[in-house]
Amino acid sequence: MIDKAVRAPDATEPRRDRRHRMRAVQFDRFGSPDVLVLRDVTTPDPGVGQIRIAVRACGLNPADWAIVAGLFADQLPPPPRGLGLEVSGVVDAVGQGVTDIEVGDRVFGPAPYDGPTAGAAEYALMTTWARLPGGVTDEQAAALPMAADTAWHALDDLGVRPGELLLVHGAGSSVGEAAVRLALHRGVRVIATCGSAKAATLRQVGATVTGHGEGMGERVTTLAAGRIDRALDAAPSGGRADRPGRASPFGSSLPALIDLTGDPDRVLTISDFAAAAELGTRITYIDMRYDLLNEIARLAGSGVLTVTIARTFTLDAIREAADLSCSGRPGGKLVLLP
Repeated sequence: MIDKAVRAPDATEPRRDRRHRMRAVQFDRFGSPDVLVLRDVTTPDPGVGQIRIAVRACGLNPADWAIVAGLFADQLPPPPRGLGLEVSGVVDAVGQGVTDIEVGDRVFGPAPYDGPTAGAAEYALMTTWARLPGGVTDEQAAALPMAADTAWHALDDLGVRPGELLLVHGAGSSVGEAAVRLALHRGVRVIATCGSAKAATLRQVGATVTGHGEGMGERVTTLAAGRIDRALDAAPSGGRADRPGRASPFGSSLPALIDLTGDPDRVLTISDFAAAAELGTRITYIDMRYDLLNEIARLAGSGVLTVTIARTFTLDAIREAADLSCSGRPGGKLVLLP
């Protein structure tokens, strides 16, 4: 529910006092998104090496709900904790030791999620950031970091080379779309499986597109006119590709991808880890390394990197946003606009 204690700023209150309070999404216990509340809290001050931004946009991810459910609970401080792993906004204050950024600069990147507030707030702290290129919107910037970072490392971990034919299964996901765009930019030929909502977009950027339902393996084989060189599974965990005559353990797509490449070492998944351990495929964890933010910013500024934004929400609509995100079919990236 939305916390009834939310306090709207009083127009008669001195500006300095108002700036020391903000609205932020928090959770006091682990569980489903039902535990989320929107509160009036103290605005955090940047520590050494940190900056504070006035948040313009906060991207939502499946990882948010895993953290709310208790992921890393034994490694992080207890609740209350904040929500929101990636943000964009305008620098509002800089901490000691920060010399490469100034108040008023536009930036984007990860928001620390080990404190009482994170990215889903009116102000957020950052320890890693990149300048936001002109022409890239705040919403698009907040949608990029996790998807682009994961896609980049997945392609590297898979060993994709220019000229090869890559299958991106689940290309309708944010990571899948970013992987398609990055691979094409690297000179890789791409066949993408996705639903109808993303098909036109992916064809427009240069991918060969087919559906991911029944008969996917046969369609991909026909489109490839031979064997796929490598395959990246970017579908949500538990997604399934059809493979007539062969049962798919764990409801996994990986057996079909192994058949298409002929070698489990040429297949990588970002989510289906149980099946990967059983079948011997590669994996890439979404571990938020963010060592490529400046390059991601450059490619976003040049139009190479973008992901589809399905909907935007205000902070007080966090429950509606969470429900859509957890449905497994958000239709693209969901973004909060504080």
